[in-house]
Amino acid sequence: MVRKITVSDITMKKAGANAGQILSFREKTELAKLLDRLGLGVIETPPILSGKQDELFIKALAGTVRESTLAVPLDLNNPDTVSQTWEALRKAAHPRLQVSVPVSTVQMEYLCHKKPDAILALISTLVSRCAALCPEVEFVAEDSGRAQEDFLRKAFDAAVAAGAGIVTFCDTAGNMLSDEFAATVEMVRSWLPESVRLGVYCSNDMFMADSCAVAAVRVGADEIKTVPYGNATASLKRFTGILALRQDVCKASSSVRVEQMQRITAQIKRLFETGRSGAAAPEEDRSYLNLSAHDSKEEVLKVVEKLGYDLSPEDADKVYETFLRIAAKNEVIEPKELDAIVASAAFQVPETYILESFVINSGNTISATCHLRLRYEGQLLESVCVGDGPVDAAFQAIDKVVGRNYELDDFQIRSVTEGREAMGEAVVRLRYEGKLYSGRGISTDIVGSSVRAYLSAVNKIAYEEAEA
Repeated sequence: MVRKITVSDITMKKAGANAGQILSFREKTELAKLLDRLGLGVIETPPILSGKQDELFIKALAGTVRESTLAVPLDLNNPDTVSQTWEALRKAAHPRLQVSVPVSTVQMEYLCHKKPDAILALISTLVSRCAALCPEVEFVAEDSGRAQEDFLRKAFDAAVAAGAGIVTFCDTAGNMLSDEFAATVEMVRSWLPESVRLGVYCSNDMFMADSCAVAAVRVGADEIKTVPYGNATASLKRFTGILALRQDVCKASSSVRVEQMQRITAQIKRLFETGRSGAAAPEEDRSYLNLSAHDSKEEVLKVVEKLGYDLSPEDADKVYETFLRIAAKNEVIEPKELDAIVASAAFQVPETYILESFVINSGNTISATCHLRLRYEGQLLESVCVGDGPVDAAFQAIDKVVGRNYELDDFQIRSVTEGREAMGEAVVRLRYEGKLYSGRGISTDIVGSSVRAYLSAVNKIAYEEAEA
């Protein structure tokens, strides 16, 4: 009998924790689309740490990922982490909440500052709260390989009793050989009810992750954490290749579309090696690299193209002129600043939809709502929408008035002046029918600048449709 193994991807989670491999909003969304297309069982993200921007990102992924399960871990330092994470995730086609808690003595004391009994209580509380909201809950026992065996079993028992449907053993230290890892996984599997799935994470510090992952499958592991790029854990390409080649021995298969593996993993590799991730880019590929006033028009436009824009010759001239003006004052122009330049200089059009007014109601005890009024061809159109925060409510209200649901490709906010009355600038990138449209808005009100930026991008789409 051949079992169905779930293959999980932890690229975004690892990239979010590694300052040397930070992916942009757009890059992470593109990564999720590629992984979903490849047939990954689970796509894991970092926790929500920086408020609304992280929430909007998870919400965007929830609308993008259709086949794979979307797994979001809790932020243990945030007392409202369960409700906040679930609100961002709940519209996903296949949502999963993750409770990741250290179980080794050293990590319990130095990372959580808690004693073993307190850790068990924390596991029970968080898992039960997650299980009350989400149909699938995973308990991840961080640093399991260095945990005391009796305590590790208590931790898994507590998680299962509280409602976890999958528990994950993590060899975080990466000091186990494949036969040691298999013996430990087999022991843990014997503790669990048949209805509870067992996942594993194998650190690749000794370059043993692939063999450990295969060994774990052979003794009963149900889910393997992998990466398509880098060496953090088992290689997606190698692990699924072994599984496909030696299904007779492993007695297991996965839903991963191995026939598309080469092409999609090559695309993912390019995201890291030529993106904003900080990885070294090939000399001839200047995409996403910082620019300066010394860069030629061709180099600037090459980066603009890599950002996803298709400019007319007239707009290309305007963007480069604006770039030179700003580069004369700033030593370095980063890609996010180039986004703002394109939004302000390229494809300026008459306003099809004119903002008349918007009223936002939000607070810590009520859901955010937006009452929006736009003028279109002399008519006053209005809508009221509820969202996950004031910005999300405003974006939904615009979509409702226009009668379209646009794909949010990127969203940036920054301060352009200092002081209590500082001006805030927002840049929004919308993807519509395969093309990117960007808008820029400035206001002393962050929501106001976000609304103006979103509406600017919408007006560009409306104008192009009318011209066509």
